[in-house]
Amino acid sequence: MAAAAKTVQKHMQESEQEHITRRTSSFKEVESTMPHLPTRFRDASLVDNLSSYLGKRNPFTKQVDPKKHIVWIFDNTAWQIPGSNGWAAEFVAAYFVKRSGSDVSAVVADIAEKCGLAKGDKQEATIAKRLEPFVDSILPAHTVKMQIAKSQTVRLGPSGRDGISNDTIRFATKYDNLTSVISDALSVECDEMTTFTAGPTGWAVLSDVDDTIKRTLTADPIGILKTTFVDEPEAIPGMPELYAHMKTALGNPPFWYLSASPYNLYTFLRDFRRKYYPAGQMILREASWMNLAGLLTNLTQGTQAYKVDRMEKVHAHWPKRKFIVVGDSTQTDPESYGEMYRKHPDWIKAIFIRKVTGVAAVNEEAKISDERFEKAFAGVPRDVWTVFEEPNVLYAKVDALVKGEGQK
Repeated sequence: MAAAAKTVQKHMQESEQEHITRRTSSFKEVESTMPHLPTRFRDASLVDNLSSYLGKRNPFTKQVDPKKHIVWIFDNTAWQIPGSNGWAAEFVAAYFVKRSGSDVSAVVADIAEKCGLAKGDKQEATIAKRLEPFVDSILPAHTVKMQIAKSQTVRLGPSGRDGISNDTIRFATKYDNLTSVISDALSVECDEMTTFTAGPTGWAVLSDVDDTIKRTLTADPIGILKTTFVDEPEAIPGMPELYAHMKTALGNPPFWYLSASPYNLYTFLRDFRRKYYPAGQMILREASWMNLAGLLTNLTQGTQAYKVDRMEKVHAHWPKRKFIVVGDSTQTDPESYGEMYRKHPDWIKAIFIRKVTGVAAVNEEAKISDERFEKAFAGVPRDVWTVFEEPNVLYAKVDALVKGEGQK
């Protein structure tokens, strides 16, 4: 527990770039006025709460109840087990008490007012719907049975204090590379989830989400609230076409979508990705906060440590793949990718950074300055990283990468 606490603390430390953004865009002032949410442990029994600290050895776990509970099982990517043709993957599941959110009309009204909506605006219904995963009670100390491709039944869990379980499962079936394997929870409400198999070699793409492929306005606290709870999710112009080109040019590579958004936004972001971008695993941040200020903090604090940590985890299973990483200038993507390249220079073959303008003019000049990028990519060869405004300039670079690696 102490180690986990230190990891969380490390991941929430502000970088210099984040400190400047949060100060100039008044994040703390907005966060101080955000409403608190109802406690998310209110429907968990005392036994569930206390026994959840026992982890995998918890003898008091219970199977989810289809009448009372709902489970999310996140899409994932399977790696090939060294020395065999078998596959394994980490299955992450979130457990909730179904429709347990209490009256959130005051929270809805607060968000609507901050976003400039008139009282009674029809968009308040959208806000209330998107708030559900933030206010439904989480369910510790529970398990769920899952069927993989209708041929293998496994148990996931028990869920921990945060209502989340993590299990590494070895597949009973030997699949081909680049196969989609469909799994589903048994006897409880849950969307089907997909496992993408990715062998040890070949191309791969790891992409940021917010303001790289989706308009989020992460440099502006009110912009984050509006694009998260009010607006229809909007793809960055030209990026869906670029990703479709990368999928074709790179031979159907695995995709990872790495976001500092909290896991509560999983279904919202998954549906957005399905509409615009190639299939792939969504990696989101676990959240332990109890008010909506935590959403703003998640997206703007400790993102470099968090993203490097998640990329290290991907690297551990796919160290020989050739990665293209894509990000933007609003957060710490340049610093994160620069750090990762210096640690594993043979792993990352190209870094693409979208230059974002017109969000937070107060700090915009520093964020897109040559000095910032030169510092972030110190020690990274100049032909590895590209800062772009229009995605179409990257088509030729992707094609040249494929041709260049093929001639080696």
